[in-house]
Amino acid sequence: MSYCRQEGKDQIIFVTKEDHETPSSAELVVDDPNDPYGEYGLILPNGDINWNCPCLGGMASGPCGEQFRSAFSCFHYSREEIKGSDCIDQFRAMQECMQKYPDLYPQEEEEEEEAKSAEQVEEIAATKASVAKEQGSSS
Repeated sequence: MSYCRQEGKDQIIFVTKEDHETPSSAELVVDDPNDPYGEYGLILPNGDINWNCPCLGGMASGPCGEQFRSAFSCFHYSREEIKGSDCIDQFRAMQECMQKYPDLYPQEEEEEEEAKSAEQVEEIAATKASVAKEQGSSS
């Protein structure tokens, strides 16, 4: 016998083998044909940025959303020879904001540097152990 249980915001549905043997009667919800953002990715047909695109992962609406939108807009509309070279101030402001929220915006470079440092320490320790072992066996 199937049943449902609510746990916080989640609804858990338990079904039986018999429930799975019968064809589903679920109806698919048709996407809203009037949704102007529904079928587009990051860039809308008119060339504007689709800030509702899930591909942005919430960056446009997080605590640094304003700085992100400013920097990304500047880059998107940049006409400089080196695209975005006129957006340094906006990207700097975005980076400074993100550094205030390290839990939300982890710094990959710092993580990579920490990993490299740990690897270097391990290599040095292994080298020292190897040298010590060689010196111990030659005595």
